[in-house]
Amino acid sequence: MHTARQHVLQLDIQGTPQAWITLEQAATHIASNTVAWMDGDSPLATLRGGWNVPLGRASRIEVYPILALTGASRINLFDVVPALSKHKLLRRDRFTCAYCGQRFLERDLQCEHIVPQSRGGPTSWTNLVAACSLCNGTKAARTPEEARMPLLYLPYAPSRFEAFLLEGRNIRADVHEWLAARLPKGSRLA
Repeated sequence: MHTARQHVLQLDIQGTPQAWITLEQAATHIASNTVAWMDGDSPLATLRGGWNVPLGRASRIEVYPILALTGASRINLFDVVPALSKHKLLRRDRFTCAYCGQRFLERDLQCEHIVPQSRGGPTSWTNLVAACSLCNGTKAARTPEEARMPLLYLPYAPSRFEAFLLEGRNIRADVHEWLAARLPKGSRLA
């Protein structure tokens, strides 16, 4: 069984994050010559196989923590809105209540609809913020304007690069730096 640190960041050929894959999946891509390029400070692992008789040596595959696949993506990944989860939303908002501005532990925060669900507000990145239970209860089924509780920051849908950092995986420093270097200007994760 592999730890989270042994996952490989799979990119498309343009460097857009696609998925976290296992060492075995990465090795399969390398062995089948579908890798355009790899990156990272050092190999994540060196996998050894059997004996290659024609070459007279043991087979060996070095897997780096970032790899880009050949070929073009079938869809524009920048048009895909990252999946929403409470954990990722609270990380996006830095565990800070959008109404009182205080930081809380994850267990003490809620996902709060800016436009209440009872009034047609969607469950989306741009209509949800982190809120403490006191502020969430005070605002209730009103808009921030109606409750006289202005937002201290605006919600937004994270970029592909932010979404991979928001997952909260135990990411190697070189992979974290690679993703962080590509964050949009003004990102709360920078």
